[in-house]
Amino acid sequence: MATSTTAIPNKRDPENEPISGSPRLKKARVDVEERGEAESEEAHAEREEAETDRKEEGQESHEEEEEEEEEEEKEQEEEEEDEDLDRPMDGRRSVGGNTMKDGPPKGYSDLYLDTINRMLLDFDFEKLCSVSLSHINVYACLICGKYFQGRGTNTHAYFHALDESHHVFINMSTARVYVLPEGYEVHNRTLDDIKYVVNPTYTKEEVAKLDTEYKVRWDLSGRKYVPGFVGLNNIKQNDYLNVVVHALAHVPPLRNYFMLEDLSDKPELVQRFSTLIRKIWNSKAFKSHVSPHELLQEISLRSSKRFTLTKQSDPIDFLSWFLNNLHTSLGGSHTKPGSSIIQKVFQGKLKVESQKITAKADESGDRLRFIESEEVKTDIVRYLMLTLDLPPPPLFQDELEKNIIPQVPLTTILAKYDGRKTQELLGHRKRYRLMHPLPPFLTFHIKRFSKNKFVAERNPTIVTFPVRSLDIAPYVEPAEGTTSEPIWYDLAANITHESVDKGAMDKPGAAGQKQRGVSSSTVAGEEMKSVWRVQVRDRSREEGWGQWVQIQDLWVEEVRRETLFLGESYIQIWERRRGTGGKARGRRQRRRRRGWRRHRERGRDRVGRVGRRETVAPVDFAEFFVSMRGKRIILV
Repeated sequence: MATSTTAIPNKRDPENEPISGSPRLKKARVDVEERGEAESEEAHAEREEAETDRKEEGQESHEEEEEEEEEEEKEQEEEEEDEDLDRPMDGRRSVGGNTMKDGPPKGYSDLYLDTINRMLLDFDFEKLCSVSLSHINVYACLICGKYFQGRGTNTHAYFHALDESHHVFINMSTARVYVLPEGYEVHNRTLDDIKYVVNPTYTKEEVAKLDTEYKVRWDLSGRKYVPGFVGLNNIKQNDYLNVVVHALAHVPPLRNYFMLEDLSDKPELVQRFSTLIRKIWNSKAFKSHVSPHELLQEISLRSSKRFTLTKQSDPIDFLSWFLNNLHTSLGGSHTKPGSSIIQKVFQGKLKVESQKITAKADESGDRLRFIESEEVKTDIVRYLMLTLDLPPPPLFQDELEKNIIPQVPLTTILAKYDGRKTQELLGHRKRYRLMHPLPPFLTFHIKRFSKNKFVAERNPTIVTFPVRSLDIAPYVEPAEGTTSEPIWYDLAANITHESVDKGAMDKPGAAGQKQRGVSSSTVAGEEMKSVWRVQVRDRSREEGWGQWVQIQDLWVEEVRRETLFLGESYIQIWERRRGTGGKARGRRQRRRRRGWRRHRERGRDRVGRVGRRETVAPVDFAEFFVSMRGKRIILV
């Protein structure tokens, strides 16, 4: 019998059931996977946040770096603009967005140099841009002579080169020549004369020859001039400065110092005075005169407009101010003597004795007589110049009904310093005496002008003086162990004054009279004007002890030394002759004693050899003069 079988499903066997098929395990696996995904999402989010933070930090740092780079570039551009691209060009360089070449194409090195006009070049005026009036990075156009600032693409010199087609410029500080708008530097020996005129320089050998070699030069216009004796331009009323500058320019120690020393680290006043001195003695000048405009501007600024080119001042006031400011600008001390070249050349010592005037002197009438029984105060003061007082002029006319022009010798007014002549000042009687050592140069101020509450007066007295061999020994306090030998001084410079009628100077055709001076008696009652001249000695021509030259502004002429005293001398500079006074006098005395000693020894030897002293036959002077009758005798 057949039997049927039915498949009965097996009961669930947990052991044989697969793990993946378990719902519980599936749930656990899903939970694990969900936790893993959540953790991975959190880690991914953290990584993304970290990357975002790093990117933001990198971006911020990059932005900061870019800002720093931009600031550095801006600073570098500003420095380049300030320095005005004066550094040498290496290869190619970007300036203001444009590329500037290192030089012109080959074969065109002298491009634009034929357009330079030396006749229009004048480097004497203050270095200010003609557009912005700035003194920083000033360039001079070598075609028209005008001053402009900078040479970059946004500067006035660059625009001038484009507008006027003037391409050659020189830096007034470095004397380097550039071509604009290309901007390359020009190296050409044909420009050396222009560079020398901008800033003349000298060697010790050249300076030593200034007083020994006579040189005549011609400027570009064919005018003859002698270096050191050129006219100074009177811009308006600065003739008082011109005469002082010329007088100081002919004091050899002072002149040599300002021509040879490096004064680039000194104040502007010293540098500009040094430049003016070097231009006065320039033998390669383009014109036969010099303008003191640059020095005048600095003096006006330093003196708070006390001395300007529009108002005439007193030369002695200016000289006193100028010497003191030069002394301090050169690092000189107010307490230590000889601390600058100014004091080494001009400073001396003066002994001043003073005694108070009492009522007894008024009763006896001896106000100016020192009373030995009373106290006498003695002071030692230092001076740069000595004041000489003139005697009062006469009040009446002579028998011809003309004004008397009095004359007085220089030695008479120098008696103020002999230690015996007494003066009254502020209730005290005073007397003065010069002391050793005397300065190499003595400056005398002859006091001609006096002011009171109502009027200013001028003393026209003429002072007569020797041009050579002024003996200062009678006015010097004798030093211990020395004898009273002469101390010779020779005249170096003489500044004269003349009163000129303003109306006559303003008349048509009075230009020549203005240069030579107009007589003060042309129109009575008119307002008078002072005219200043300076007379200096040309040391290179020693025939007859030098040729004298008189300079008034642009007018330069030779004068005879016999006529120097005819003007109203106002300031005089005297030079001590070498080998006089002080140590030189002591050396001469020692040599003289040694000479007499040798002479006595030779006399004794001769007496010993011959046995008797040799005698000289007496001279019959009557017979001598009879024999010389009709012959010319020159007494020396």
